[in-house]
Amino acid sequence: MKQIKKKFSHDSLRDANSIKAILKAITTGLGKGKIVLSDDQDEIILKPEGLLNLKVSASEDEDRSSLTLRVSWHADRDVPKNRKLVVGENK
Repeated sequence: MKQIKKKFSHDSLRDANSIKAILKAITTGLGKGKIVLSDDQDEIILKPEGLLNLKVSASEDEDRSSLTLRVSWHADRDVPKNRKLVVGENK
């Protein structure tokens, strides 16, 4: 039987400290194997396990910057290519 696809989306304007708290909660959930995302309209519970795929992308132009983090996983997935990622304040 095919499982119904569930999606969750939330968009809000926040300061850096509140985003830091959200990212910390997500990383804690990753470590525990359960992430619960909810707002006034919807909720989704994710259970990451095994090897996770990480995609980081960033862009910058004159008046707008963007940072996108995507973590995904799939049962019985091939091991992705291992490339070194460095994240920090200084290069």
